[in-house]
Amino acid sequence: MEEKLKILVVEDDEVDRVIVRLAMTEAGMRMELDEVKDGNHGFSALINNHYDCVFLDYHLRNQDCLTLIHKINSSGIKVPLIILINSGNEAIAEDCIQAGATQYFIKSTLSSATIAQMLRSAIRIHHTKMQLDLVNQQLQESREQLSFQEQELTAQQEQIQLQNLELLATSRLKSLFLATISHELRTPMNAIIGFSQILLRPKFGLLTNQQMEMVEKIFSNGKDLLVKINEIIEFSQLEAGKLELNPKTLDLSEVVNNTVTEIRSLAEAKNLSLLVKTNLENKLVFNDAARLRQILIHLLTNAVKFTESGSICVEIKESNKNQVTITVQDTGIGIASRDFQNIFAAFHQVDQGLSRKYSGIGLGLAIINSLVRIMGGEISIESQLGIGSMFKIELPRKIKLVGDLDDVVFLPHQNHFYSVHTPHKASLKKESGVSSQESESISRGFTPATD
Repeated sequence: MEEKLKILVVEDDEVDRVIVRLAMTEAGMRMELDEVKDGNHGFSALINNHYDCVFLDYHLRNQDCLTLIHKINSSGIKVPLIILINSGNEAIAEDCIQAGATQYFIKSTLSSATIAQMLRSAIRIHHTKMQLDLVNQQLQESREQLSFQEQELTAQQEQIQLQNLELLATSRLKSLFLATISHELRTPMNAIIGFSQILLRPKFGLLTNQQMEMVEKIFSNGKDLLVKINEIIEFSQLEAGKLELNPKTLDLSEVVNNTVTEIRSLAEAKNLSLLVKTNLENKLVFNDAARLRQILIHLLTNAVKFTESGSICVEIKESNKNQVTITVQDTGIGIASRDFQNIFAAFHQVDQGLSRKYSGIGLGLAIINSLVRIMGGEISIESQLGIGSMFKIELPRKIKLVGDLDDVVFLPHQNHFYSVHTPHKASLKKESGVSSQESESISRGFTPATD
């Protein structure tokens, strides 16, 4: 069944009101019709009742049609308005449409068919407009909410930036404090170690066995403490970006073997086998020998410390002609996967308790990670609890220092790397015995092929 419509007719001409009423009746529409003679009564009816549509005469005696439309709109009343005009008044009707009316209708064309069609069309247009207004309102609210969220986000970003600056300042203060206090501690610690060494010399004087034991403990613990102090100083330098590499051409296998020799006594003291595997066609790399040794010392001492039985294996091989890989694998206690994400964090230790079994300040792996990154490499870990751990370091065969070295070249016939500084390319021939042809090639930017 068709919905019953409630219609208001605002028309001061009795004949026109009758025509509208008859046309609607003949159209067979289910409706409730209210009729008023002027704009004031029409506005009052709209205030007190809900109507599905309003037929409004364009020319009212006591009130202009446009004025009434504006009044209706200002009051917030939402209703389809059909303006009834006489032929020739289309311009006035267009003004009414611009003011907010839905449609207009020429009285002389009024019939049951046209009025039903016009009524349904006006209601449909009005509903569409209301939906559009609702969507626009929701869109505006969304924009306002988005703008508010953007302001909040901007404020949060500013707050985060401020906090980051504060954290950076705090970190710098911390690094400065660590570096200062470590330097202050290192001087007296060197004195303690030095005097201990003097006391341990036979020519200094005879000490009882108990005194000798005590001095040896002072000497041993002093060296351990000095190692920790040096670690803090190096970490502070790394954090401050003040640690520089001193690269040169070196035999990687020689560096590894010499370092393993230094650690071998520690492994043998725990009955651990310490193996070295070398799989390099070209053993030469361009790197800092002292820093490579430092990386290996940290990894090997950790492996010995956390391995009670079994073996430790160091392997060096070529990933490709431009990259070498160093792995240190042990059969130690292993590391849980949940700790992988923090394993290279400064001062982090898996066992953080004061009564922990293994000593250390948790800077070794942090220093290794920083050094490897400075070299342009990567370090990764594979480990299982109770089975062991493997640290894998991938390094470029030729490291390049940003802002220092413009190029590093390898001369096959001399089996040697050379670092070439932009202002000093002309001196390469003199310093290294490079041929005129090679020197000219380098100065033009050509790099001789590596083997």
